[in-house]
Amino acid sequence: MSQTDASSVPAHPLVESDRVEGTAVYNADQRPIGTIKRLVIEKVSGQVIYAVTSFGGLFGMGSEVHTIPWEQLHYDTTLHGFRTNITEEQLRNAPEFSRGDKALLSRRDWEELSEYYAGPL
Repeated sequence: MSQTDASSVPAHPLVESDRVEGTAVYNADQRPIGTIKRLVIEKVSGQVIYAVTSFGGLFGMGSEVHTIPWEQLHYDTTLHGFRTNITEEQLRNAPEFSRGDKALLSRRDWEELSEYYAGPL
């Protein structure tokens, strides 16, 4: 049986949604690249489906909004934020429908976005 490093386990496994909003997002090199604006939750299952995020800019000015599939974000206890392997190039080339925060994505859009970020199988 493997031992788990206590520093890699959150103090509590649950978090309120308002505590996630504003949480930093880091790239694979641990550099801060944005923040989470809000989560979108599937009503029936209660599962988080995607996060609307803000990337770039300075103090919120000039930032870009991108919708990121939840499975692309992984909480890192050492950074106290979410880490992603999504690259700047992927964000630049992301489907246009994922670049705003005015409307909820359709199931088809969500599936297309998940496939886009998952890459070729």
